[in-house]
Amino acid sequence: MPVLIPPDARVHRSFVAAMAEFQAEGRGEPRDDSVTGNAIRAYANRWADPAEFAVYLRELDDEAREDSPRREGRVPQTTLWWVSGDEYLGRVSIRHRLTDHLREIGGHIGYDIRPSVRQCGHATAMLAAALPVARSLGITRALLTCDEDNIASRKVIEANGGVLEDKISGKLRYWVPTS
Repeated sequence: MPVLIPPDARVHRSFVAAMAEFQAEGRGEPRDDSVTGNAIRAYANRWADPAEFAVYLRELDDEAREDSPRREGRVPQTTLWWVSGDEYLGRVSIRHRLTDHLREIGGHIGYDIRPSVRQCGHATAMLAAALPVARSLGITRALLTCDEDNIASRKVIEANGGVLEDKISGKLRYWVPTS
């Protein structure tokens, strides 16, 4: 049964394979400002090296710390991986607070499921497992956004109690209770 874990080197090989799947579908292109897209651009050529992968894991851990340096406009975020044994299935990132930009696009929580395991219920289960973590970070209701035409993501959010607030710039904005 899959579980959420902090990023861990034990899934290194599977993680690298998953990132190759994301790249094959076009993730990591310059206009892809997602967590996964940014990571692919920064690390795709280095992840295979265990020492470089360890650097990446430390950076993910640092992102959750309030006092860590980060790019302009970024907030602390906790990243967790959805795994089954040593198999990387996806990731969820919980942003500790919202900026004006995140209120429109991004919200508190973003997630990705590796392409080869989509449509198996992983995103719904992973989001359900992440909501108590968001609650522990002081988020009583989480804002999640998705593209208007992303039916799968809409279903995931709604299955977890998401209530549609509005649509801004082609993005649907949902509030999801964390308890």
